[in-house]
Amino acid sequence: MPTLHWIGKDKVIHHHADVPFKVLEHAYGFDNGTQTEQETNSGNKIIHGDNLEALKALLPEYEGKVKCIYIDPPYNTGNEAWVYNDNVNDQKIKKWLGQVVGKESEDLSRHDKWLCMMYPRLKLLHKLLSEDGAIFISIDDNEQANLKLVCDEIFGGGNFIANVIWEKAFSPVNLKKHFSENHDFIICYAKSKNNLICNGLPRTAQSDDRYKNPDNDPRGPWMSSDMTVGPVVQDKLYEIYTPSGKLIKPASGRCWLFTKYRYEEMKAENRIWFGAKGENMPRVKKFLSEVKEGVTPMTIWKYSEVGHSQDAAQKLKSIFEGNAIFDYPKSVELIKRCLELYSDKNSIILDSFAGSGTTAHAVLNLNKQDGGNRKFILVEMEDYAETITAERVKRVIKGYGSAGSPQAEGTGGSFDFYELGQPMFLEDGHLNELVGAEKMRQYVYYTETKTPLISTKHKDNQHFLGKHNDTAYYFHYEQDEVTTLDHAFLATMKTKAGAYMIYADNCLLTKDFMTKHHIIFKKIPRDITRF
Repeated sequence: MPTLHWIGKDKVIHHHADVPFKVLEHAYGFDNGTQTEQETNSGNKIIHGDNLEALKALLPEYEGKVKCIYIDPPYNTGNEAWVYNDNVNDQKIKKWLGQVVGKESEDLSRHDKWLCMMYPRLKLLHKLLSEDGAIFISIDDNEQANLKLVCDEIFGGGNFIANVIWEKAFSPVNLKKHFSENHDFIICYAKSKNNLICNGLPRTAQSDDRYKNPDNDPRGPWMSSDMTVGPVVQDKLYEIYTPSGKLIKPASGRCWLFTKYRYEEMKAENRIWFGAKGENMPRVKKFLSEVKEGVTPMTIWKYSEVGHSQDAAQKLKSIFEGNAIFDYPKSVELIKRCLELYSDKNSIILDSFAGSGTTAHAVLNLNKQDGGNRKFILVEMEDYAETITAERVKRVIKGYGSAGSPQAEGTGGSFDFYELGQPMFLEDGHLNELVGAEKMRQYVYYTETKTPLISTKHKDNQHFLGKHNDTAYYFHYEQDEVTTLDHAFLATMKTKAGAYMIYADNCLLTKDFMTKHHIIFKKIPRDITRF
C-alpha cells in the first residue's frame, strides 16, 4: 500500500501518546433553556480547548464508543479572511509545531504543517471510534489526496468506504480565473468495514414511484431488471421461448442470471416479465414490498438534497438574528445525511472541529424528528466556542427567529459546557493534586481496564475503584499523607476477587505473601500508566 511521507512525520507519528492528559472542568449546564451551575449529565458536551488535548481527555469515558464522527478540519487554503481561520500559519499551529517538531518545523511547507497537525488528531479519533462506527471528513482539493493516504495508513485502506462529492454551490463565480469550484469532498472510513452496517437513506415518493404494476400482480408494484450477465457460465446458457413463441438467447459473451432449473421456478412464481406483448427479452420482477427499507446512497450529494453553503450561511444568519457569522458553513441537512447512514437513535456523535455547531444542530433535529436519544460531543479550540458554538446550540434548543421572519420551533435538549483543565501529571512526574482525587481515580481505573469508572454504591472501603475481569482495583491515595499497603489496609477490603491490584505510596507486604494471595502492588505515581 502506498504511504505518504513528509517532513516532520517521524516526530508526530506517535505524538498522540505523548499528549498530556488533562481533565475536563465543568463550566455550566444548559437544560431546556435554563443555564445552571450543576451538570445536566445529559451526555451532550461542548468542550472549549485544543482538540488534540480534548480528544485525549475523552478517552477514559469514550474510547471505542463513538458511533459516528464528522469533522470539518481546516482546508489549508491559506485564506486569512475567514472568521474560522484555516491557515496553517496560524500562530497556535506554529507554536505547537515548534514544540513537537522542533527546529525542523521552520522548513515545513504548508502541506507538511497541515499533515503534522492532522495526524495525531486522526490517531485519537480512530481510538474513540466504535468497531461498528464510521468517520466522515470534509475536505477540498488542497489536501484531499494527502488526507486519503493518511487515512489509509491510520484506518486501513480496506476500511475506505467512499469519497463523496457534495455539490456545495449552485452558481458559478465568474471572477475565478480558471474554474469555479462547486463541490467539496467528504471522505468516509469505517473502523472495521466488516462490522459497518449502512442504514440506507429514507425511501422517498420519487424512488417508490418507479415501481409499477402493469400486469396487476396481486403482490403489488414492481420494477424489473436485466436477466443477463457476463461472462458466460455454461449451465446458465440455454434457450428460452417467450409467451408469444419467440426464441431468445443472451447476447454474445453473456448468459442468463439463473440456471435453467431456477429460471423455471421463477417463471412458475410469475417473477419473469416478457413485456406487455410477451415477446421481449426476459426481465426479473423486483417487488416494492420486498425492497429493503433504506435506499442505497450514491456518492454525489446534490445541493437540492442536502443543502448548499449559501443556504447554510443564511440559516446561521437567521439563528443569530441577522448577524453574518461564517461565510461557508456546512448545512444541517448535509451532516444529517451522514448520521442517517451510520448511526442509530442511541449513538454518540463526535465533532472535534465544531465551528458553528452544525453537528449538534443536526443531532438535535434528528432526535426531535424520530424521538431518538443521540448524544453529541463538540470540541472547538477558538474563543468563539462559547459565543458562537454553544450559543447556536442554546438557540436551537430554545427556538429562534428574528422579528418578521419565520420562527423555528425549539428542539428541546440539554448540554454541558467544559473547559480543558489541569494536567493529570506535573512536569516532575508527580500527580497534580489540583485535579482532585475523583479525577485521579477515574484515570487510574481507565488505564488498568480501558473502561470508564462508574460510581456505584458498594460495601468496600473508600479506596475501592471497581471489579473488572475478576480483578479488584484499589487506589489508596491521600492528599496530605503517605499511604501504605499493609495488613491493616487488607483488613478493610471487602470485595472477593481472583486477583487484587492495589495502588499506594509504599508496601510492607512480602513478595511471597502477595504471590500467594494474588496481590499486585503498584507504587504511586511511578506505576501509573501514561497514555
